[in-house]
Parts: sequence; C-alpha cells; structure tokens
Amino acid sequence: MFDTEGTRKGSIPLPPAFASALRPDLIRKAVSVAQANHRQPYGASPMAGRRQTHQSWGPGRGASRIPRGTQRARATFAPSVVGGRRAHPPRATKVLTEKLNVKERRAAVRAALAATANVDTVRSRGHQFELEALPLVVDDAFTDVATTKGLIETLTKLGVGGDLDRARSGRHQRAGRGKLRGRRIRTPSSVLVVVHEAGPVVRASTNLPGVEFCLVDQLNVERLAPGGDQGRLTLFTRSAIEALAAGVAA
Repeated sequence: MFDTEGTRKGSIPLPPAFASALRPDLIRKAVSVAQANHRQPYGASPMAGRRQTHQSWGPGRGASRIPRGTQRARATFAPSVVGGRRAHPPRATKVLTEKLNVKERRAAVRAALAATANVDTVRSRGHQFELEALPLVVDDAFTDVATTKGLIETLTKLGVGGDLDRARSGRHQRAGRGKLRGRRIRTPSSVLVVVHEAGPVVRASTNLPGVEFCLVDQLNVERLAPGGDQGRLTLFTRSAIEALAAGVAA
C-alpha cells in the first residue's frame, strides 16, 4: 500500500477474489451480455411506405401487376420499387436483451478483479506503468485531492503517469459514420480508480482522458474489462479493498 506521495506505507491483505482463476472467455461473455442490455429498441413505423393510395392495374395492360399510384403510373408500396416499403424493417418489439446466470456474472467479476492483479495481463493490454506488483492500493487520503494538477502529480508519483500520457495521445477522431452518431471522439481506457466514498478527487478527474472513478459497490465487469479485454490498470483505496473483503461486490 502507498500514500499519496508514492511512498510505500505498509501492506494490506487482499480479498480472496484476487486469487480467482483468469477466465477471459467468461469475462467476454459477461461484457457482451451487459452491452446487449444497454441497447435501445428501435424500429420503423408500421405504416412506413404504405401511406400512398395504390392499386394494381391488373392483367391485360401490357404492364406488370405491381401496385401503382391511383393518380400516376409510378409503382409504389412494393419492397422492390423505389419509394416502396422495406421488406423486413427493424421492429421495436424485437427483444434485444440477453440473460446471464447470477453465478456466471459473479464469477466474471471475480475473474476480472484477479486480472487487475496480474502484471503481465495488465501490461499486455497496453497499459504503461512503473510498478512491480499489482493491484495498486493507496491510502484513503487520495480521495481528498481536489485539483486536476494535483491528481496528475499524485498518479505520476504512484507510477501510472505513463498511462495518462498514453490515453491523452491516443485520443483521436473515429473513422466512419460513427462520427455523425454521437461518438466522434474515441478515447483509450486508462486508470480505473475504485473508492469507497466519493470525494473531491472525482471532480478533479473530469479533465483526464480515459480515467474513470467507480464506487466499490457499483463495480462491474464492464468497468474492470472494457470491451471484454481483461486486465485494466486499476487503483484501489484502502477502504475499497476492505469493503471488497467484506463482500460488498462479487
């Protein structure tokens, strides 16, 4: 365990969850289910493409029997014509949610916690840090850091300043149509800070790209393994570790 100056302050026993087996398959499955449950139902209007007044001319006219407008000869209504309805439009009644067993979800959270304590797994995910052992546990005074400048200095002293630079330099504009759909900028995931109670440090972190804060009782597999990739660089406060040992999460 470290203090806010980066000095080793002592040791603290880790909860049993950090000794769980690594299960990347289970983590990816849990993240996939969670992402599916975030989707918003969408669909076309039942009357889309059907509002024109149309009628087929029938046989004997030397023309196809496709529905045509009553005031003009242009084809309408049919899915195969310009301006016609869609053959199989998306329906708002379609069930997009997926289910996951409670024991599987809890096992996935424990496996994701264990992955945060594996140095090789965290480093292979792309995080940059100067630590010999994980997880990184900090004294509760960390939550009293009130400025962004002070937070950057504290994280640098703790050995994770390189990951802040990685997330800042990796922030870029997305390629493709996603730019028009509310997700123009893509930012790499950086340090996840798990606290027991929110403090001034949460507001101080709003300008740091990729840094995310989470209360220990709101910890889930999506935050521990964004995109289903295990081994996120995670910082725990002392009280958060104690709450995990008491069984608050997982």
